[in-house]
Amino acid sequence: MDQHAHPDHACGHGRADLVARAERLCRERGLQFTPLRQRTLEVIAAEARPLGAYDIAERLSLPGRRVAAVSVYRALDFLTENGLVHRLASRNAFVPCDHSHSGGESAVFLICRACGAVDETTSTEIERGLDRTLAQAGFRPASRIVEIEGECGACQGREGAEG
Repeated sequence: MDQHAHPDHACGHGRADLVARAERLCRERGLQFTPLRQRTLEVIAAEARPLGAYDIAERLSLPGRRVAAVSVYRALDFLTENGLVHRLASRNAFVPCDHSHSGGESAVFLICRACGAVDETTSTEIERGLDRTLAQAGFRPASRIVEIEGECGACQGREGAEG
C-alpha cells in the first residue's frame, strides 16, 4: 500500500496548509471560499478525529449565536465536492484532506475502533481489483472511498503490553 497516513491520524499536514490550498483551488476554479466554508474547514483540520456536522456547528457557534447544522451541511457539501474533506459514511463524519486525488483514485480509510484514529492511504492493488469489478458490472462510481475498520498498530501494541 502507498501510505498517505499522518501521525496525527488526519489526512492533512496542517490547518494553514489546508486553508491555503483551499483558497488557491477556489481562486483557480472561480469559486467562493466563504467565511463559513473556511471556518468549517479549519474546525475539521484542527481535530485529530472525524467530526459530524452537529459537532462542527457546536464548535462554530458563539454564545447567543448558533450556527445552524443546515449551513454546516452546505459548507461540507462544497468542501467534499472540491476534495478538501472526505466524508466517512460509517461514521457520518468528516476528515480533512490536503492532497489532491487523481481522477478515479480511491481513498482507503483505516478506522480504529478502539481509539477512533483514522489514517488515509491508497493501494494500487485495491485500485486494480476495484477497476475490474466496476468494469465487469458496467458501473461508473461517483466516488471511490473504501473504509476498513479494525485496530491500529498503537492499540494492538497496548493490548499486547496489557496481556
